[in-house]
Amino acid sequence: MKMEKKQKITAKVNKPNPMIQPVVRKITFNIGVGEGGEKLEKAVTLLKQITDASIVKTRTMKRIPAFGVRPKLMVGAKVNVRGKAAETLLVKALAAVGNRLKAGNFDKLGNFSFGIKDYDAIPGMKYDPRLGMFGMDVCVNMGRKGYRVKGRKVKMSKIGTKHLLTKAESIKFISQKFGVEVEEKVKAE
Repeated sequence: MKMEKKQKITAKVNKPNPMIQPVVRKITFNIGVGEGGEKLEKAVTLLKQITDASIVKTRTMKRIPAFGVRPKLMVGAKVNVRGKAAETLLVKALAAVGNRLKAGNFDKLGNFSFGIKDYDAIPGMKYDPRLGMFGMDVCVNMGRKGYRVKGRKVKMSKIGTKHLLTKAESIKFISQKFGVEVEEKVKAE
């Protein structure tokens, strides 16, 4: 009787904690066109084709007369994707850059960003002459289960330092799950 109980306890100990496993919280696709009008509408159409989600047009906040920028001028479009759809889009976006990232793309909390020069590099996307050529930024927000406590409205709380995701853990997760090769920067001596 005691032996069976001991085996159950050791089986629980050897099982990985699901709260520790890294997860992809969201992906943001961003296209900055620098002007409103027809070019911005083409960027919105492209993001809609890629993600099939609702698009948000971004506005400027500052006045920069040298560039002809004034406050509240529409200059770009972005979309956030969460859940299983985020992981499938991440696989396609990583394929567009050849499943290679640099260690410098990651921040100290494990989030990472990279750019796609042409949207037709994404698998399943073909060049559309009506849209033209657009590049985009892809920002991936990583985390662990339980990160919701820092963003909720009621009883907001901090995340303990032991539960925070690190750059090394994020690189390891992305390499194993998505087959991405992360190039480490070699310092010249």
